[in-house]
Amino acid sequence: MLLRIRSKEGMHRVQVDNGETFWTLAQKISELLKIEDPSTIAMGRDPNPATAASLSQLADKTIESANLKHGDIVYVSYIENNKSTEELNNNDSTVVVPRDTIKQDAVDDFLEKQRGLIDRKKDPKFCRHGDKAMCDYCMPLEPFDPRYLEENKIKHMSFHAYLRQLNAAQQTKNIPVLEEPDYKAYRMVDHVEFSSASIIDSFLNYWRASGSQRFGYLYGRYEPYLEVPLGVKAVVEAIYEPPQQDHSDGIQLTLPWEEENRVNEVAEACGLVRVGMIYSDLLDDGSGSGKVIAKRHVNSYFLSSVECAFAAEMQRRHPNASKQSISGKFSSKFVTCVISGDTEGNIDVNAYQVSDTLVALQEANFTEPSRNPSLMRVKDSIPHERYVPEVFYKFKNEYNVVVKQSAKPTFPVEYLLINVTHGFPHNPSPLFNSTSSFPVENREGLSHQSMSELAKVINSADNEEALKNALADFHLLCFIQSTDIMSPEEFRELCQIVTQFNSDIKRLNELNGWKTLELLLKETGTKSASGTKNNLPAEISCRHCTFMNPSSNESCEMCGLPLSG
Repeated sequence: MLLRIRSKEGMHRVQVDNGETFWTLAQKISELLKIEDPSTIAMGRDPNPATAASLSQLADKTIESANLKHGDIVYVSYIENNKSTEELNNNDSTVVVPRDTIKQDAVDDFLEKQRGLIDRKKDPKFCRHGDKAMCDYCMPLEPFDPRYLEENKIKHMSFHAYLRQLNAAQQTKNIPVLEEPDYKAYRMVDHVEFSSASIIDSFLNYWRASGSQRFGYLYGRYEPYLEVPLGVKAVVEAIYEPPQQDHSDGIQLTLPWEEENRVNEVAEACGLVRVGMIYSDLLDDGSGSGKVIAKRHVNSYFLSSVECAFAAEMQRRHPNASKQSISGKFSSKFVTCVISGDTEGNIDVNAYQVSDTLVALQEANFTEPSRNPSLMRVKDSIPHERYVPEVFYKFKNEYNVVVKQSAKPTFPVEYLLINVTHGFPHNPSPLFNSTSSFPVENREGLSHQSMSELAKVINSADNEEALKNALADFHLLCFIQSTDIMSPEEFRELCQIVTQFNSDIKRLNELNGWKTLELLLKETGTKSASGTKNNLPAEISCRHCTFMNPSSNESCEMCGLPLSG
């Protein structure tokens, strides 16, 4: 029979017979994983290293005596390079991390300290006590109370409400409660809030001008969401558009891209993190009224199987730090937003996460997208190569009876989606300037970022407030950082000056890198104005290295790359 071996190296498969001993199994594992000393191996039926048995305890026992069946998972840990057992764990998802060393999101630290109880007013019909007393009809409810969630149409409870439910059942808050993915209905992020409508409008400008779709990463922060008990919202402050090949019916990306770490550093300097991704799927209806065709609806799909697989991979790449997990991480707060047409032909945004179930299925290589966008396919088992267990899903039939059905060969993608609400604040106070004229990055054929474009924006600021407002642009800050004119420390100081409400813009004059940048921008602006005034050929900034070239040049004199196209 085939056993699945889960270790820190990932998932492997070993062929064994029922009569073989665990010593034989350990030898096969050591050969497979290149373990120098098989006697250091420990095995268990669950991912908690504390419950694993050492090989000395198992050596003479047979596989059959442990009631192991075909396809079962055996969790394995071992010692290598003379490390102590405490330093080793069976895999990334089961590493036991000291809770006080885990740096989770600030919103999680905040919500863990909140009681989360839902206050109720005194019921005039059933309460028969004084104002300072309390009874079953008016006592506060737990944040996971099923009746409250149903009455308020909260389909998925918040993650922290789910943790309270687990702790209540466990009756202790002193040990981590998240060991294995639990596929109950909860969501890591309850709401996506775009800090201003101009963020979406600017993103849509590319499609309006080119007719091609667009992809971007969402940068922002996580905050408590008061509309849901112990809820979390992702507040989006900026969209960064990485290099991509845009088409009218899709997008091609290279991940990761060359400047990814740089952009993440800019975000961190501004107090932001990557919270998700957004892309467009729009098709004008041809009427000239600005209406678009509705592709995604209840009779088609909301996210295709390909998109679900992509979202699962992105959530896997962006794990959520959690002190409630033995590994120090659990699930993901990464959200997926799609801009498409609604059933009335209007442009709308929809936000989703895919379930931890799909992330686990994808990581185990059990599922793959199908040709039908509304269906996900379960892969077939391949003898001695890939074992795929039975996968089932449940639904209510026409008689309102819950039916369990095999997911092979395919099952609806709607079972993998978690809806996330979205919106805009009533009183917008965005971190960045919503009216900046600085070009957005990587928009080939429309506009290019350059030193001359930066000079136009900076040199046009005629006072300190205008300068601070001009600098409050995530795209502009990313461009400044890419020039390497300012040191990392100086650039971080620049970002803090720009993004902090009461900061003094005069502090820029203390930064040598800023003084150098100002000189370069003034010189660039002077050359540009002189060329225009004297009716001389204007210079062109190379979009690859920003070197200023005569307009007659077809290629850059500095880097040799074409100036147009």
